[in-house]
Amino acid sequence: MAFIKIQNVVINTNYVAAVKLDNQTSLGEKSVSVLIATPKLPLSNLDTTTHNFYHYEWIEFTGQAATALQDYFTSVNNVIDLLPQYQESSVR
Repeated sequence: MAFIKIQNVVINTNYVAAVKLDNQTSLGEKSVSVLIATPKLPLSNLDTTTHNFYHYEWIEFTGQAATALQDYFTSVNNVIDLLPQYQESSVR
């Protein structure tokens, strides 16, 4: 388990479900979005009919926070890149 602190937000990396790199806000500002999946616990044992066991929330970061997250999630020390950028343009 690892934690990432970005400005005033601390993220447990166990709950990161997806990351959107190279996004833009509606104003055209560079952003990085992180999808957080936190487990939902049933209120009782009878409440197991629901198949949605997680609560999902997108958190969007801009400015320096977006740059720092992009650096973190593109680092070979943190994430394995299955299709390096050099091959990405040839895959269509």
